[in-house]
Amino acid sequence: MPIEILMPALSPTMTEGNLVKWHVAEGDKVEAGDLLAEIETDKATMEVEAVDEGTIGKILIAEGTQDVKVNAAIALLLEEGEAATALDGYTSKGDAPQSAPAEKEPDQPQTVQESAPAPVVPTNSQDRLFASPLAKRIALDKGVDLNSVNGSGPHGRIVKRDVEGLSGGQAAPAPSIQQPTSTGPEFEDVPLSGMRKIIAKRLLESKQTIPHFYLTVDCQLDDLMATRKQLNEGLADQGKKITVNDFVIKAVAMALRDTPDANASWVGNAIRRYKHSDVSVAVAIDDGLVTPIIKKAELKSIVTVSDEMKVLAKKAKDGKLKPEEFQGGSFSISNLGMFGIKQFNAIINPPQACIMAVGAGEKRPVIVDGQVTSRTVVTITLSSDHRVVDGKVGADFLTAFKKYMENPVLLLAQG
Repeated sequence: MPIEILMPALSPTMTEGNLVKWHVAEGDKVEAGDLLAEIETDKATMEVEAVDEGTIGKILIAEGTQDVKVNAAIALLLEEGEAATALDGYTSKGDAPQSAPAEKEPDQPQTVQESAPAPVVPTNSQDRLFASPLAKRIALDKGVDLNSVNGSGPHGRIVKRDVEGLSGGQAAPAPSIQQPTSTGPEFEDVPLSGMRKIIAKRLLESKQTIPHFYLTVDCQLDDLMATRKQLNEGLADQGKKITVNDFVIKAVAMALRDTPDANASWVGNAIRRYKHSDVSVAVAIDDGLVTPIIKKAELKSIVTVSDEMKVLAKKAKDGKLKPEEFQGGSFSISNLGMFGIKQFNAIINPPQACIMAVGAGEKRPVIVDGQVTSRTVVTITLSSDHRVVDGKVGADFLTAFKKYMENPVLLLAQG
């Protein structure tokens, strides 16, 4: 009996995925570990390998097909010595296979007129009745044949007004075709990728169900910038360069170690406190963002943190992150400072309880010993889930974070 190759669940939030590309064709022989296809999940495009050996008997889902349900059969594998006739009349044991439309239009946005109404199209097709449920019920009561009714609703849909005044055997007069009467600004509708759909769903859920509150603090970066310069001079012969964001990650990890109540998440019937600082860092990619994780960051040197972050950021932009590299995390950082953003409030990434928004470091006037002077200052905003983190806990965390940012030598002694 043929073996079903199923659409895999490549992340906990994945319910469907896009079959981007097949790397095999019908008739190809494969062994366990061979590359079969590329699947676009809610986070990245990932490669799927064979787990059995045999011959690709039939591809059920064409490449380019979107929204294929998890566990739906996407291909059939013939076992060693099994004839192709075993495919005859084969019925999937799982979900009904999905396939791409026979003549699929290119997945490109179309330019349309915003204020131009769609023309009314008669719906005398015998293949499909395009009518509202209410119109169908009224027609059934009156004995009206909807195949003889012309709809006046959007795209020719038969609506209530089209059948209200009719009796059995009577058809409504065909409405005239409406032509666009005015032009408005042009626009385009860009189809949603799987990643954008998940981002929209999760962030809407976050703002609707998590009681956010915000705390803001300013940190002076002059000592940090001087320490970074000196550190990079010492690393120049190794081709390494520490960024301000590397200091931020390490400072967050140490502050979480010092404030364990902030290193937690809401799990419904309990507050889960984490033993290590697994810091998720938002990385912008072409179609959204992903949050690769520096795990156990409090135990690592700032050089190690920097090295790992560079590798993860490149993998994120190449769509090559493994699930374990972006799933989980106990705390998130979103840094828009490199884009010149002075301050912003980030949305919590559930089930985490905190996310920290980092603005741009800039020269500002500050008072030191009663005198106005210039310092490099960055504004930090902590978004917290009030079910998990109270105001004092959030304040304690920011106090610890500020201490490490303004005394960076403390970070060099850790890990």
